[in-house]
Amino acid sequence: MTRADERAPVSILDYLRRGTTFLRDRGSETARLDAEVLLADLLDRPRIALYTAFEEPLERAHVDAFRERLVRRGRGEPVAYLTGHRDFHTRTFAVTPAVLIPRPETEHVLEAALGVLESDRAARVVDVGTGSGCLAVSIAAERPAATVVATDVSRAALAVAAANARTHGVEGRVAFATLDMLGAVRERSVDVVVSNPPYIARGDAASLPRDVRDFEPAGALFSPGDPRDVYRALVDGAARALRPGGSLIVEVGHDQRAAVESLFRERFAKVDVTPDLAGIDRVIHGR
Repeated sequence: MTRADERAPVSILDYLRRGTTFLRDRGSETARLDAEVLLADLLDRPRIALYTAFEEPLERAHVDAFRERLVRRGRGEPVAYLTGHRDFHTRTFAVTPAVLIPRPETEHVLEAALGVLESDRAARVVDVGTGSGCLAVSIAAERPAATVVATDVSRAALAVAAANARTHGVEGRVAFATLDMLGAVRERSVDVVVSNPPYIARGDAASLPRDVRDFEPAGALFSPGDPRDVYRALVDGAARALRPGGSLIVEVGHDQRAAVESLFRERFAKVDVTPDLAGIDRVIHGR
């Protein structure tokens, strides 16, 4: 034990060390990162700025708030829910326990959609199960000629998505609707459908990390039945709603590529599969 560990914590570095030890002892595999993110957010500074301020004393109000966040994180609560936001692609999105936390894997869905949406061509996009609105809002922000309909069965999620649309200045081009799948969408009226649906089987819940399984919304994680039924509903709905040449782009689970690709090939002339950064087949795109 170092002398800094023996004395009462005073500086930013002291509290980061104590916080890291506290979280590591409670099972966090990213204890130092978690502590840095939580403290930087409290101080309203970029995380990198902590490294030039290690010797600064921490004010009592920040100490108390940091301790509270550490306790909650130690119980498994996700960092994004504690800070209230998560970065996605090039933007920051508000998140609450009503919505799934945006993940890097879903950025591949966005990139595929942007690849088929020309920047100066009017297009209509539907985001099924929008959650935080990270896909719908990002598409509207990146493609100013597009209009987007963001659907979800959760009104609380739609409220979060609408707030994100306002934050990023696209509220006039993103409409929100309490809908499930594509049944209410007019035939041949859409150019692109995107979705990160609930694709985890309930029987696989025990295999999920605690902060995902116990804190993120079950309706956004778990398929109500066989996950293939969710994808079949998306494929059948998109085949009816899409205009000729349109695209359906979905995220899939780590072991679902073969089953979902088979459904796509029943309906679409061209099917592409994109791996994520870990090499896992993650996005299926039917045209």
